[in-house]
Amino acid sequence: MKKENCLFCNLANGVFATNTVYEDENFRVILDIAPAAKGHCIVLPKEHFDDALTADPEILGKAMAVAAKTGNALMKAYNCQGINIVQNNGAAAGQTVFHLHIHVIPRFDNDGLVLNKAGQNETDENLAIIAKEVAAAF
Repeated sequence: MKKENCLFCNLANGVFATNTVYEDENFRVILDIAPAAKGHCIVLPKEHFDDALTADPEILGKAMAVAAKTGNALMKAYNCQGINIVQNNGAAAGQTVFHLHIHVIPRFDNDGLVLNKAGQNETDENLAIIAKEVAAAF
């Protein structure tokens, strides 16, 4: 279902003009208007889901397949050395538009782009405690 006041629903469904690079019955892939790198694309489901945690699992799987297809197209178009596939859930994780979307970003050796930082090493004991806490939440 499309949400009328959702910018990404409107972009995905052709209400607003986009620089579309791919489209099928479930998705539209557009260029990001504030790209992290040349060719940075966004995979947009035409149906509204706030994020991956609330999305229909079938659509979520198809979205990742479209992201992979987009990554392969970017590799072919730009001969890049890698691809970031990024999906944020919730404001604390960096999500700014609350419509499920996946960023596909071309990467080049020594491009200087930093998307994440490594965390700190945990002790085996702490990892065992954390594993039990998360497993219990399933």
